[in-house]
This record gives sequence, structure tokens and C-alpha cells, in this order.
Amino acid sequence: MHHLYDTIVWENNFVYAFDYQSFKVMLNPLLPLHVRRLPYLSLAFLLPLTACQSDSSNKRVEEIRVGGTVADIIRNPVSANQPLDTVHVARIVFEENNFDFGEVEEGAVVTHTYRFTNTGKIPLLISGASSTCGCTVPEYPKTPVPPGESGVITVKFNTEGKTDRQSKPITIMANTYPSETKIFLNGIVKPGK
Repeated sequence: MHHLYDTIVWENNFVYAFDYQSFKVMLNPLLPLHVRRLPYLSLAFLLPLTACQSDSSNKRVEEIRVGGTVADIIRNPVSANQPLDTVHVARIVFEENNFDFGEVEEGAVVTHTYRFTNTGKIPLLISGASSTCGCTVPEYPKTPVPPGESGVITVKFNTEGKTDRQSKPITIMANTYPSETKIFLNGIVKPGK
């Protein structure tokens, strides 16, 4: 019975034949030397035909190493593999970082608008804004805010099912340094009747 092996290796006058399905190894030191060298002669002949050719166009791909995720490069290009330059970035400065809405009855929807200015040297690109739960929804500008210009982020907090003291952080992701800025919505929700 003739058996086909997955890999045949010649080493120190031994032929090792590996069958990965049944995990069998066959040793055959008695094969004539010219038969044992046959696979190597065929490899020596085929290798130059299949070797990689050099590319004369000088095209190359460079790897960019980052400490975080790929999204960090998109949100904050100053964090890529280069010296950190915090001068030539966008800067978001809010008129107020913390808004206290006082006391409201449960079920009310609290809406507040946070005004900000881009005090940086390049256009401000807000890539996202989120809160810790679905009851707080921020709306932010989807277009770039030029240097020196202002914009607004409007936050709606639905107090349904929320009581007592509430503090809702809103995280803004932008091309700033650092790439995340937090603003807060605070107040007390009285239980509904």
C-alpha cells in the first residue's frame, strides 16, 4: 500500500515523512542517497523561478505605531508616531463645563446648550459626543468649526425613571489635545406623583 505524506524532510541521512492527519512519522535511513536528494534538487531548480522580484518603483508602505487604537489616529493625529505638537491643534473651550439644572419633577426633559469656542490654530472637528446612558443625548456640529469661531452642543436629559441627585457626564471626542473633553449636567430629580 502506497501512502502520501504531507511533509518529507531529509536530515542527517534520515528521511522523515509526516502525516498530519494520523500524526504518523516514518523514518527511512535506507533510501538510496540520490532518492533522498531528489526533493532538494527540485527545490534548488524551482526556487529561483518563484523568488520575489525586487520592485524598482521604490514604492513602500510604512507602519504607523500608536499606543492606543487605530481610532486614536483618526480622532487625534498628533498622537501618531511623531513628536507631540500641542500648539498646532484645535482647542475647544466651553463657556461653562458644568450646568446645574436645579430641581425638576421626574419625567421632565431638561435641555441645555453648551457654547464653545475653537481657540486652536486649525479647524475643530468633533467626531462624536456621548453620555453614560441613553437618557442623555448630545447633539453636536458635524461640520468643522474654524479657529476663533464658536459653536454649540445641545444636551437633552430625559428624567423618566431617574430620581434624586443626577450627574450626567458628556464626553466630546475631537481633534484636540487631549482628544476627549468632558462637560457635566447636574441636578436633582424629585419623584413623580
